[in-house]
Amino acid sequence: MPEFFKWLVGGEDIRELSLNVMDVTQNSITAGARLIEITAEEDTVQKLLKIVIRDDGSGMTDEQVEKVTNPFYTTRTTRKVGLGVPFFKMSSEQTGGSFSIVSEPGTGTTVTAVYHTDHIDMTPLGDMNETVLLLVTCNPDLDFIYRRSVDDGAYTLDTRELREVLGGDVPLSSPDVADWIRAYLREQEDSLK
Repeated sequence: MPEFFKWLVGGEDIRELSLNVMDVTQNSITAGARLIEITAEEDTVQKLLKIVIRDDGSGMTDEQVEKVTNPFYTTRTTRKVGLGVPFFKMSSEQTGGSFSIVSEPGTGTTVTAVYHTDHIDMTPLGDMNETVLLLVTCNPDLDFIYRRSVDDGAYTLDTRELREVLGGDVPLSSPDVADWIRAYLREQEDSLK
């Protein structure tokens, strides 16, 4: 990681992509999204990892999209820098991958990062299951779709389907629901190996 970015965050950097996903997803939540889709597709033959975060939030203008990769641009009032998107962009591009943001005011935003997983600067994916679990249980009024694939294997967690099964009586933040989600994600991830 460039020294400049380490300096900005007090010598620390994000060592797992799952933490980038959490940070960028938090932007979606702040933008008023009600449905957030997170996709992590891995192709071990092509040695590629594609992460997509799509939301139905307030979206951004073309000018905001241009500025959002600048660490000194943020719409937050609690801090003066916004590092999530710049780190996400940097981590993908340092592997020879690509990064894009497509957004439209009133419609939402799609952030896509593509990584070359065989590159020496590839950041580990990290624990996406725990990231998704935390996002779901800490935001029980929002809906999430998490799609994970490795080559031909794939699984999906859709909180809208969980709500149908649970009815209106059991919140997604319930400890029993959290335990079930954790076990489901772990079992599905193990099936991809």
